[in-house]
Amino acid sequence: MALLPGLLLASAGCDRQSQPEAQGAEESVSQPTEPEMSGTLDLSHRGEGMPNVSFTGPRGDTLTLASFKGRPLLVNLWATWCGPCVAEMPTLDALAVREKARLQVIVVSQDRQGRAVVDRWWKQRDFRLLQPYAEGGSQLLAAYGLDILPTTILYDAQGRELWRVTGAMDWNGPRANTMMAEAFSSP
Repeated sequence: MALLPGLLLASAGCDRQSQPEAQGAEESVSQPTEPEMSGTLDLSHRGEGMPNVSFTGPRGDTLTLASFKGRPLLVNLWATWCGPCVAEMPTLDALAVREKARLQVIVVSQDRQGRAVVDRWWKQRDFRLLQPYAEGGSQLLAAYGLDILPTTILYDAQGRELWRVTGAMDWNGPRANTMMAEAFSSP
């Protein structure tokens, strides 16, 4: 019986080291029919500032997370080859639409091939508000000390981390709504 929680947690995220060598073959990515979408909440980095790592914006511009200071920011690190990442993306888009007046939501791909694979993948989707950001060098993962995708980090308006979630999350569910309330109540 103790094995079951471990299996559920393992299905909630993708290990960065197990990334397919040949990216872009979307057919090789199998999505679970009902992924476990309740990632692990981590408060151990509360109060830390944003890493100073560059990534590419939707129009090819170079940005850092500091570019988004001034409103709470939800940063999702994901990859096209990660089934749980892909499964949670529609719920992130719904959150971005629902809270657009109070929250910025960005999704930064960690695909090694960067824009080439991300843009191709993105064109096959119909997101209402999310835009494709890409950082193919794994510098964000390294700055955060991560090897699990997806990981989502919430910053307050001043750029201080409030919490992070490793593994997929249903961003429309009651747990996410409770967690997001902190972003809106922070000064």
